[in-house]
Order: sequence, then C-alpha cells, then structure tokens
Amino acid sequence: MATILIAAGAFTLSGTVRGIRNNNPGNIRKGADWDGAAGDDGAFVIFDSPEFGIRALSKLLLNYERLYGLNTVSGIINRYAPTNENNTLAYVESVAGKLGVNPHEQITVADRLPELVKAIIYHENGQQPYSDDLIGRGIGMAVEYRYA
Repeated sequence: MATILIAAGAFTLSGTVRGIRNNNPGNIRKGADWDGAAGDDGAFVIFDSPEFGIRALSKLLLNYERLYGLNTVSGIINRYAPTNENNTLAYVESVAGKLGVNPHEQITVADRLPELVKAIIYHENGQQPYSDDLIGRGIGMAVEYRYA
C-alpha cells in the first residue's frame, strides 16, 4: 500500500493515519514489550486496541514524571518527541496551548493526563478521534498497573 507523508503523519491512500491504524495513537516506537502489543509495522508498535495504545502512552507520561521528574509540557515533550525526529518546539507549543499552560509551568501529570493524552494524540495524528470514555479506559488500564 502506498504511503503519503504529510505534516500531521503518514497516511495510506485510504486516508487512515498510521497511529490510528496501528491502535497506537501516540506513535510509540517498537522496542519495549508492551501489554496488548500485536507486533509492529517495522518502526512502530501495533496494539490490539486503541485502549492498549493509550495505556502505553499514559504509562510513559506518568513514568516521565515519576522516574525523571519531568512535570512541564516542555520537559515531557522534549523527551517524548526529540528534535532529531520532530519539530519539538512546535509540538511543545501545540500541547501547552491545548492544556492552557505555559510550556514551562509545572503540572501534575496524573491530574492532567486526559488532556495531555488527547493533545499528544491530536499532534501525532492530526486528529483525536477517541471518545472520553475510550480515553478513560486506556488511562485506567495504565493507572491500575502504574507501578508494575
């Protein structure tokens, strides 16, 4: 299947964004053994369902704060989307704008997780097609096993 690259992500000719198609709306690269992983597409994890992809994204974000002390949008996105692969400054500004915070303002990740997840999904895919309920289920899966 042919792929067209555009600013918001890679689209197949059918119009499905890679992150959505892979149930990996955070576009998490292969490497770790994730619960719910069904394989990879050569570069990115393919999850069994979007909930598992949102779970993985949520776990990463929670761990950025817990393990590395990253509690600003700037700190989180600079680790999540490094400049060698992304326009990180634009990414930071996009996510901070959606959260309504200064990029360097401290946040409690767990308290802002639904908004943060939605903002990252939107930036990664050019859309955020998931319901609040589905996002909540994915986050709930991450929080339930947060320190596992």
